[in-house]
Amino acid sequence: MKTISRNIEFEVFENPSELPDAVRVLVETAVDAARNAYSPYSKFKVGAAIELKDGTVVTGNNQENAAYPSGLCAERTAAFYASAHYPEQPFQRIAITSISNDIPSDKPVTPCGACRQALLEYEQKFNADIEIWLAAEKGQIIRIKSVSDMLPFSFGASYLE
Repeated sequence: MKTISRNIEFEVFENPSELPDAVRVLVETAVDAARNAYSPYSKFKVGAAIELKDGTVVTGNNQENAAYPSGLCAERTAAFYASAHYPEQPFQRIAITSISNDIPSDKPVTPCGACRQALLEYEQKFNADIEIWLAAEKGQIIRIKSVSDMLPFSFGASYLE
């Protein structure tokens, strides 16, 4: 038997003024997307903004449904739109943020497992890391180098070959 350790490195920014300009704008775009989320049940609005390699920015937000499994998260809404409209453009980075109608959030929101898996597919498709920026209404912003860092034991196309 052997023990294998895997560590993840990430950066923490104390406020938006510390961010590179392009990232700050991307986070603000994700906030705007969150404001338009359809979340009548959870009251938890999530927005995502994806910057493609050519500089195009695509947004998405969570879309809830009374039949809960029929809803869709912000990250996948944005990713599927980007892939449908810009199928040859790699994703460079994604900003994800949340707004709560009830309790102001100061914890950066992270993608659920299904969204991590979906984003990983695009990272693998283009063989390029997707930088992840996690934010909330206020407080710290986290940068993670790649989706694969968030999903170390992932399932991918190689299992289907």
